[in-house]
Amino acid sequence: MSARRSHGKGGDRSGTGGLRGLGEWCARHFVIVIVAWLVVLAALQVLNRSFGGDYSDNFSLPGSQSQKGLDVLKAHDPQAGGYSSQIVVHDKDKPLTQLGSQMSDTVDDLQKLSHVLSVQNPLTTASSQSSDQSDESSQSDQSKQPNVGPLSSDQKTAYITIRFDVQPSTLQDSYLHGVDDAVQPLRSAGAEVEYGGPLGELARPAPDDRVSELIGFGVAIVVLLIGFGSVIAAGLPLVTALLSVIGGLACLGLLAAAFTFATVSPTLATMIGIGVGIDYALFLITRHRQALMDGADPVRAAGRAASTSGHAVLVSGCTVIVALAGLYASGVSFIGKLGLAAATTVVSAIAGALTLLPALLGLIGRRIDRYHVRRPVAETGVQEGEEITGTWHRYAQRVEHHPWLFLSAGVVTVAILAIPVFSMQLGHIGDGADPTSFTDRRAYDLMTDAFGPGSNGPLTIVVDQTSVPSSDRQSLQSTVQKDLDDVKGAYAVTPLTPTQDGDVLVGTVYSTQSPQNADTTDLVNRLVDDTLPGAVSGTKAEGYVTGTTASQVDFRDIVASRLAVIIAVVVALAFLIILAVFRGPLVALKAAVLNVLSIGASYGVVVAVFQWGWGGPALGVNGKVPIESYVPMMMFAIIFGLSMDYEIFLLSRVHEAWQRTGDARASVAHALEITARVITCAALIMVSVFAAFIVSDNIVVKMLGLGLAVSVLIDATVVRLLMVPAVMTLLGSHAWWTPRWLDRVLPHINAEGDTEERPAPVKQGPTA
Repeated sequence: MSARRSHGKGGDRSGTGGLRGLGEWCARHFVIVIVAWLVVLAALQVLNRSFGGDYSDNFSLPGSQSQKGLDVLKAHDPQAGGYSSQIVVHDKDKPLTQLGSQMSDTVDDLQKLSHVLSVQNPLTTASSQSSDQSDESSQSDQSKQPNVGPLSSDQKTAYITIRFDVQPSTLQDSYLHGVDDAVQPLRSAGAEVEYGGPLGELARPAPDDRVSELIGFGVAIVVLLIGFGSVIAAGLPLVTALLSVIGGLACLGLLAAAFTFATVSPTLATMIGIGVGIDYALFLITRHRQALMDGADPVRAAGRAASTSGHAVLVSGCTVIVALAGLYASGVSFIGKLGLAAATTVVSAIAGALTLLPALLGLIGRRIDRYHVRRPVAETGVQEGEEITGTWHRYAQRVEHHPWLFLSAGVVTVAILAIPVFSMQLGHIGDGADPTSFTDRRAYDLMTDAFGPGSNGPLTIVVDQTSVPSSDRQSLQSTVQKDLDDVKGAYAVTPLTPTQDGDVLVGTVYSTQSPQNADTTDLVNRLVDDTLPGAVSGTKAEGYVTGTTASQVDFRDIVASRLAVIIAVVVALAFLIILAVFRGPLVALKAAVLNVLSIGASYGVVVAVFQWGWGGPALGVNGKVPIESYVPMMMFAIIFGLSMDYEIFLLSRVHEAWQRTGDARASVAHALEITARVITCAALIMVSVFAAFIVSDNIVVKMLGLGLAVSVLIDATVVRLLMVPAVMTLLGSHAWWTPRWLDRVLPHINAEGDTEERPAPVKQGPTA
């Protein structure tokens, strides 16, 4: 049961031989491969433009209480059961009652639009409400009731409620032309008109990721030039990644014709595709250039790079895909498809690294280092037989000689960064966090000023009394109304009114806080778990809380309850892959534990910036916001998958050196020496790519961009350059220990493929 090593090249070489042959063939027939790529990309673009689908945030939560309430409402009052949105009208100079004819014209024109079920005129509705209240209560009682609309107390702000038979945010942009035409009479009369809710989301400007992409590519060029010196070698990873992402996004567009993907999907896919595309290409180019420096011809060098680093890319890429596929364990198709979207560009990045890149390397040949800004280097920066000196060599020796010091420093750093995670608040980021250039943000502010923050997220109460005898319904209505009036956290409660068939009671509760506030989430859960069940107890009635805000709370609760499942599934899958690749339970356990710690640290940074507000305004975020409910789940799957790139790349070189020399401690130092440069450059590039998306107007994209950037930075520095080498040094040969029974059942997967290597450079000083 001791650790075993092999000095030979044994193992399964079929897969690596195939990759070597593929790399050499692509390098030798570079014209065919490059032309084939261009033709396929052009065909995919044509197909995507002709048959590609649209992206939409329209999804449902079957079985959730909010969906059940909506279904009940649709069945008994179709017009009230649609999807509502608000058009907010404001005139700072005169009361809106002076625009009665313009308001009527607008309402009539809106009613004529397709997909519209009903339109509420705020002026006539306010008049009828005022008349009803005067009949039922004294003027003094009225003054105590909060005004929740649809007409403000000063009569200068009102909202038109429109109900659609589809989610308005899923309609085409051209639909807004009809809405704009309908509200033109109000605008011509001098009133400000803004679109709130889902209609406002439809009116948001289309996301433009070009600035983020340019920033990411610009930083990548600088990093590659400084790190490796070669101009052409710096450009190749960018070209490969760009073409791969273009192909992956076209495939995603075609998939969107058959499946519904969220609007953030192409941005997420671009972010991940560019990051891994540059990294994968960089790993292969570094190995290729080192082989050229060692005297190999370009074709054989491309084949060797494909069979070694290319095999590591294939293994790590599959790990990323498996981690993303683990998102389906959430049971929410919306989240699972986000993983599928990201996996699409990961697949195209792998294909580009294994086929297009060798072809480009074959085209360039030995001219790859012709143009340079300093002496070109690859892995070690020394020629064969030279002594290894320099910063990374000295650093590797320090880690080898003081492992406990470096491990402790890494643990303390990660622990401090992870402190905020214990106060993480999951929720939905409301319109109030959007830029003021968005119409939904301006509508949000107008509603808040006139009717209170809770007016932006009304909670629709639905009580199904179909099975309640007619004689008991009045008593039930009184009981429910009283309990709703007394509920904690409610700013206002409207009277319950029965539908036309009398089988359903409908009312509205307004929170004292904004929809994204934790108090609103607590109010929804209080209504669902305590107030309504208590009010209908002893009867056959069923109570529900529905509407956009209630659905978001249900979504948040579902995601929160399944986050632990996602973490367990992804960690288990990654553990099994590392175990199969390196055949060491301790190595696999170490990888899982350290990756979880690094992700915890990145969670902490995201909480501090967005939820605590430490730097949020500098990123264009208005105030403090909760962590979007699905962001931690997405971050975990993506980061855990991406971290395997560096894990496999570093450990494969450690394992390779250990098999060749049998010196476990020296193998760690040797692997750190030859991988530190490429890991650092790759990490800086991926950090810059992710961080560049912070300039996006979408708060969720900002959150993902910052979280992924910080996570990669922590993983590639604190974890990969501090903690992993320290732990591997402390474990020594025990790191590769495998029980004999486990060794017999594990598949043989060689992470770095061929073990043929250049002769090891001469080291200075002791290596013990």
